[in-house]
Amino acid sequence: MRKNLVMLSLLWVIACWIQPDLYAQKTEEPKKESPEDPPLSVTQHQVVANGQTISYTATTGYLMLRKENNKPRAKVFFIAYTREGVSDPSQRPLTFSFNGGPGSSSVWLHMGALGPKRIMMTDQGEPLPPPYEVVDNEYTWLDKTDLVFIDPVETGYSRPAEGVDKKEFTGYEEDIESVGEFIRLYTSRYERWLSPKFLAGESYGTTRAAGLSGYLQDRHGLYLNGIMLISSILNFQTARFTPGNDLPYILFLPTYAAIAHYHQQLPSQRPDLDAFLQEVEAFALGDYATALMLGDSLPENKRNEIISHLHQYTGLSEAYLRKTNYRIEIGRFTKELMREEGKTVGRLDGRFTGLDYDEAGENFEFDPSYNKAIYGPYTAAINHYLRADLKYESDLAYEILTSRVRPWNYSNVQNEYLNVAETLRNAMAKNPFLKVHVFNGYYDLATPYFATEYTFSHMMLDESLKDNVSMSYYESGHMMYIHKPSLQIMKQQVDTFFDNALPQ
Repeated sequence: MRKNLVMLSLLWVIACWIQPDLYAQKTEEPKKESPEDPPLSVTQHQVVANGQTISYTATTGYLMLRKENNKPRAKVFFIAYTREGVSDPSQRPLTFSFNGGPGSSSVWLHMGALGPKRIMMTDQGEPLPPPYEVVDNEYTWLDKTDLVFIDPVETGYSRPAEGVDKKEFTGYEEDIESVGEFIRLYTSRYERWLSPKFLAGESYGTTRAAGLSGYLQDRHGLYLNGIMLISSILNFQTARFTPGNDLPYILFLPTYAAIAHYHQQLPSQRPDLDAFLQEVEAFALGDYATALMLGDSLPENKRNEIISHLHQYTGLSEAYLRKTNYRIEIGRFTKELMREEGKTVGRLDGRFTGLDYDEAGENFEFDPSYNKAIYGPYTAAINHYLRADLKYESDLAYEILTSRVRPWNYSNVQNEYLNVAETLRNAMAKNPFLKVHVFNGYYDLATPYFATEYTFSHMMLDESLKDNVSMSYYESGHMMYIHKPSLQIMKQQVDTFFDNALPQ
C-alpha cells in the first residue's frame, strides 16, 4: 500500500514538471472592464410644426450592443429627438425609424420626412444645383412623437466592434436581433417602457418592421401601438422576376401603366389616372393573370388580345411585347418605355428620366431617380447637419446606401421567398391593438402599390383586425415625400394615424 502511494506521488511530481499547467490549480482570469460607451452629443433646438413652436433635445451618438459578459458586439449609431417640457414620458409616443436596402442608413426618412430638418428640393422632388440647403421641416412628426433614427450595423456610422465578424448582423434574422436589441436597450436606458411605441420603416425597412413586430413581442415582451410602412415589401415573391414566378408581371403592371401615363407614352392618353389604374388592375387580376397561368397553352387569338391590351396600358410596342412572351420585366421596362426618345425612367420613382451612353442597351446604366435626383442632396445634407447642427464629429464615412452588408443572409428561407406578412399577422393576432398604415407611391417600381395590396389581401387577417390596417396613395415614387404635395398629405395621414392608434 505504501509503495503504491509513493509511486502515485512520484508520478504526480513528474507530470507537474513536464506539464505544470495541466495539473496546476485553475483560476478564472479577472474580467476585463469593457470600455465605456462613446460620448454622446446632446444639443437643444426649436422647430415650428403644425403652427406650434416645439423645443426639443437632440441626442446623437452610439449605443454599444454587448454580450451578457459585457463584451462589445457593435456600435450602433442613432439620432434621437425628444420634446422638452414633457413631465410624464409615458404620455409621449416614441417612434423608432429606419430605412431599408438592406444596406441603407436612416438618412432618407430622417432628412426627407420625419425629422426636424429636411433637404430643400423643388416641389416636384427634383434636386437643386449643388451646394444644397438644409431647412426646417414644418412637416416633421415631432409634434406627435419623439423620434429615434437607427442606422443598422455597417450603415451610417454603425460598425461591428473590434474583432466581431459583420456576419453577426448582415442577414434577415441577424438584423432583426440586433435592431431589436437596440430598441430594447434604448427603451430601458431612457425609461420609455410605458410610452406608446411605434415603428416607421421604408422599403426593406418595412420587412424589418414586420419582423420586429413579432420579435419584440415574443423575445422581449415589447408590444407596439403602431407601425408605419412606407413603400412596403413583405412578401418577396411579389417582386422577384424569376422563371416560373409569374406573380410580379401581374402586380407590376399598374405601376408600368401609371408611369407610361405620366410620360404620355400611351396610344390613347387617359384624363383620369385613378380611373385608368382601376381598369388596369381589373385586367391584371382577370384576363392577364389567366393568360399567364395558361402559359404555352394560351390560344393564339387570346395571346393577341393580351398583347393588344398591354400595348394600350404600357405604351410598349406589340412587336416588343410579343418577343417578351407578354411578360414585362422591370429592368426592361425602364429602358424600353422611352427608348425612341433616348431616355430611361427611374426605378425608385418613374417620374424621373435619365440618359445612357448606349441607347440600344438592355437595361439602364443608372437609376435616374437615385443617382440623379436624391443621392447627392441627401448625402450633403446629413454630413453637414451632423457636424454643424448636432455637433457630432466623426472622420468615418457616413455610409448612405452601402454594399458593406453583402452578402445578406437569407438562410431562414432557403429555397423559398421571404414573407414576413405572416409574422405581422401573428403579431396583430397576439396584440389586437396594433395598428398599421401603409404609404404607397403610384410611380414606385421598387415596391409597387398593387403588390402591397396583394400581400395584405392574402394575410388572412381575422375580420376583427382588418380595420387595423389602412393605406394611402401618392402621385410620387418610392420616397413619396420628396414630392412636396405628397409630403403635405403624408403628414395629414400620419396625424390621423397617431390619433387613432393611441389609447383613447
